[in-house]
Amino acid sequence: MSVAPLLVGLDIGTTNIKALAFTPSGDTIAQSSIQTPTYIPRTGWATYEPDALWQAVTQVLKAITSSVDRKHIVGVAVASMGEAGVALDMHNQPLYPFIAWFDPRTKPQAEWLAKTLDKDTLFNITGLSLQPIFGLCKLLWLKQNEPDIFARTVRWLNVADYIAFRLCGEQATDFSLASRTLALNIQQQRWAEDILQALDIPIHLYAPLCASGTKLGTVTAEAARVTGLPRSTTVATGGHDHVCGAFAVGVTEPGKVLNSMGTAETVFLTLDRPLTNSEIGRQGFTQGLHVVPNQSYIFGALYTSGGSIEWFRHHLTDHLSYEILMQEAQQVKPGSGGVCFLPHLQLASPPYDDPKGRGAFIGLGAEIGRDALFRSVLEGIAFDSRQMLEVMLTHGNVPQLKSICAFGGSTRNRLLMDIKATVLNRAIQVTEVSEATCLGAALLAGLGAGIYSDAAQALATLHTNTLTIEPILDAVDQYEQLYTTVYQKLYSALRPLHHSLYPLTQEGD
Repeated sequence: MSVAPLLVGLDIGTTNIKALAFTPSGDTIAQSSIQTPTYIPRTGWATYEPDALWQAVTQVLKAITSSVDRKHIVGVAVASMGEAGVALDMHNQPLYPFIAWFDPRTKPQAEWLAKTLDKDTLFNITGLSLQPIFGLCKLLWLKQNEPDIFARTVRWLNVADYIAFRLCGEQATDFSLASRTLALNIQQQRWAEDILQALDIPIHLYAPLCASGTKLGTVTAEAARVTGLPRSTTVATGGHDHVCGAFAVGVTEPGKVLNSMGTAETVFLTLDRPLTNSEIGRQGFTQGLHVVPNQSYIFGALYTSGGSIEWFRHHLTDHLSYEILMQEAQQVKPGSGGVCFLPHLQLASPPYDDPKGRGAFIGLGAEIGRDALFRSVLEGIAFDSRQMLEVMLTHGNVPQLKSICAFGGSTRNRLLMDIKATVLNRAIQVTEVSEATCLGAALLAGLGAGIYSDAAQALATLHTNTLTIEPILDAVDQYEQLYTTVYQKLYSALRPLHHSLYPLTQEGD
């Protein structure tokens, strides 16, 4: 009897590094996870040491190869967070730690870029709304703050690129991660020479571009020794974690939407080509190239979605259990007794490009209890994601909405999902794939190893289940009224007050 080949997908995430081994049909055979080693060199900063990341990767891979018949592992690919990159010298040795995507030190570089090149110009070339998180801002930070290190830099690799390089010795960047550098010409699918020349950044610092799922090589002898992977295992290009997850759940056609729900939340709409309207960038939306050929995407992010729930539990209930909070909130009628919550606890989410945005409760009264407050948090999250999606769909050349798929830890919150489907007045398909990012990376490994002929065949091979969440019809009209008469006006009404408060709360900067 023949034994199915195994495909390994790695996910280098902000919180955890995960490795899963799958059959070609998507069945999980083995999995391992370890906390992402993160360093805080000074207050507010966050970095990843390249060797520490590699050691963590070898540990999870060793756990996988120790629990399966490793000779059947034919492919491996890496998905990772975007925006973080590492500078390598002429001997391919790291010169400086990865600056974490959320590290705020690059705000001055983003402000300088806005003055030097103009936000609209950057958006028209790269598809990105200028934010400090993007890789180019980090490279500029090195250039301006560590000039000796910058002068010795010969290559800049994203996180997934660096791990793939450590596995097979080849350097490349896929288009989905290149899309998060602010240095890719998204329309022409090449590095943006005009931007780099204007900033005096050598184009050779960026690795060759190739499609996700491209075979880079096979595992080196040293990598095989420390991971247990066979020398024959194909290492393929992976991609940006959100985009790999979209691939795994079939959000690969224009008009299909992915709602990735975790600590942060993204609303991801697949396109057949990037949009060129600069207003999209001014609204804070970003675009990129899909891991699936000839497809792109636009997405908006709610930076504190599940984060708002955790904030409420931690600060207002002393870590009361989810079950109790859900039971209480379910007893409250839609509308939360007149309380509305704006979930901008970190910064405003699209269609507002506003780092000074902040969250708020309105409608508080002496009769309002914990139950109504918590339900209002869930309703605010749902209203915010609806607003992002609706604004995206107003732009020209955007395809008609076909379906909404959701995955991530917050999808296990059934009350939130019921509220969200009702606020949207549309069914949501919740995938039961627990580790979609790893599965997406594994599918790309399968493409590189020749297990699948193309992306369509890879998806057709999968055996996955979905749960359909339908709107609660009795509450649709009430939520519609709350959304149109209150929530859509909430950010604009509070913006002047939040901007007045902002300098009073930033004295530590």
